[in-house]
Amino acid sequence: MQLKSAVTPYRIAWQAVTLLLITLLLTGCGVNNLPTYDEQVKSAWSQVENQYQRRADLVPNLVETVKGFAKQEQETLTAVVEARAKATSIQVDADTLDNPQQLQRFEQAQGQLTSALSRLMAVSERYPELKSNQNFLALQSQLEGTENRIAVARRDFIAAVERYNTEIRTFPGRIWHGLLYSDMELRENFKATAPEADQAPQVEF
Repeated sequence: MQLKSAVTPYRIAWQAVTLLLITLLLTGCGVNNLPTYDEQVKSAWSQVENQYQRRADLVPNLVETVKGFAKQEQETLTAVVEARAKATSIQVDADTLDNPQQLQRFEQAQGQLTSALSRLMAVSERYPELKSNQNFLALQSQLEGTENRIAVARRDFIAAVERYNTEIRTFPGRIWHGLLYSDMELRENFKATAPEADQAPQVEF
């Protein structure tokens, strides 16, 4: 009886050490990389959406300011309002991020808004009073800064998707994908939907 009671604590201690070693080995082998990279992709996309929303929030004030000086530019103003409405009506969240068609529709709508805003900015060249209006200049500066942040956010999203997809397709991530994360699929990456879509529009005054 004494021998049995002496062996039991030793065996329990050995099992605990073994379990700890296995856990450390698994952690070091990248078993957690895929879910980590997946969360990074979602976080990066949230930043893309955040910057697009910031741009959409600027549009109404920008349109009203231009309208005050250039009411006759109704066609351009209407195009911006309609493009904004379409862009804000299409959402891609964590649940639909794996849907390439939805992602493409989202980016196309955002590209149309970018184009419409570029045309609106070009209108200002014909109205010196608008070009020098402090409210307009402030909105123009905010828009330009937002366009730059959009470009950075999209770049970070592209990098996050690349890291995630590479992990799935290479060793040892491929093994962990097959064993533990088979429900996680390759993600569609951002694709430009218009020429030079990765560049902020030129809005110099």
